[in-house]
Amino acid sequence: RRLLPIDKTGELIEAAPGFQLVISYNPGYQHALKDLKPSTRQRFVALEFDFPPAEREAEIVAHEGGVDRATAAALVRLAGRVRNLRDQGLAEAPSTRLLVSTARLIAGGISAPEACRVGLVGPLTDDPDLLAAISDLIAATL
Repeated sequence: RRLLPIDKTGELIEAAPGFQLVISYNPGYQHALKDLKPSTRQRFVALEFDFPPAEREAEIVAHEGGVDRATAAALVRLAGRVRNLRDQGLAEAPSTRLLVSTARLIAGGISAPEACRVGLVGPLTDDPDLLAAISDLIAATL
C-alpha cells in the first residue's frame, strides 16, 4: 500500500516511485500519550543504538569539540558516571552531542568545571539533589 489518506482534507496522496520513510523513535522519551501504538511499531524494523565505546566517544568529543584527548576522555568518564544516575531519577542521560557542546565551551576558554556546570548539568536537570550529585561527580572526575 503506497497511499496516504489525509482525513482533514479528504486527499489521497500516492507515494512517488522509490519513496521510503525512515523514522527515528526514542522509546520512553516522549510522554505516554505520544507513544507509538504497537500496531504502528510493528510496521517498522528496529535498530537499537547505544553510546559509542568510551574510547570512540572520546575521539568524537575531541575532534568535534576542539579539545585534547585527555580533556575529551575526562568528559566521557564524567558522562559515564552521570549516565548511571538514570536509576536515581535523572530523566535524560548526557548525550555525545551534549559532551561536544561542553567541550566547545572548554575550547573557548571556559574552565572545565564551569563548562560542565553550564553545558552539561544545567540542560539535564534542575533537581537540587541531582545537581549536588552531579557537581560532586564533576569535582571527583575533573
